[in-house]
Amino acid sequence: MRNALPIAGNHPILEASDLGFSYTEAELFRGLKLRLEAGEVRVVLGPSGSGKTTLLHLLAGLLPLQSGDVRWQGQSIRGLSEEALARRRLFYSGLIFQHHYLQAELSALENTLVPGYLAGKVDLPWGMELLAKVGLAAKARLLPKALSGGERQRVAVARALYNRPRLLLADEPTGSLDRRNAERVMELMLSLAQDLGTAVIVATHDEHLVRGLPEIRLGET
Repeated sequence: MRNALPIAGNHPILEASDLGFSYTEAELFRGLKLRLEAGEVRVVLGPSGSGKTTLLHLLAGLLPLQSGDVRWQGQSIRGLSEEALARRRLFYSGLIFQHHYLQAELSALENTLVPGYLAGKVDLPWGMELLAKVGLAAKARLLPKALSGGERQRVAVARALYNRPRLLLADEPTGSLDRRNAERVMELMLSLAQDLGTAVIVATHDEHLVRGLPEIRLGET
């Protein structure tokens, strides 16, 4: 299965310039700049309320830009219609959240294949390969209720990578897991993204989990 978004020259996977965002009178950040090439990782750190989720939503086109610009491989997302943005997002980015948001009535494999159903092209062997990569091939037919919390989040990782996105955005992806499962999910997510050449941004409050990775800190004066 191939990514449907055309490559725009040698531009970075993600480029944000002079981003700013405020709620009423509370300014979360301003003048923020970010550039990611294929395979690069950035970690967004900061306390609760510092704007980590807001930043990821801006980069994913889930919130309208207040100031500045976001470009996916040289193409600005500012001014795109909701339909055009949703279509580009489907092929260009993968999203992982603290809660797995799996469909309760779908098996682990079917949940992994959801982006394929949305894109109109389902690749069963690739779905199974992803589940094997996250250690769940033997549980492909099980419903989420039969999986542990760590296993559900690993399915969410497989689903986010199904369309081979160029950009992976993970918002507190291990926040609901114990230390052992958190480390395993983080390791899997980063290694799979590296294999696919995907640029990754992880927002987290757990500095121990992402120690040594390039970082952006929010909420600091």
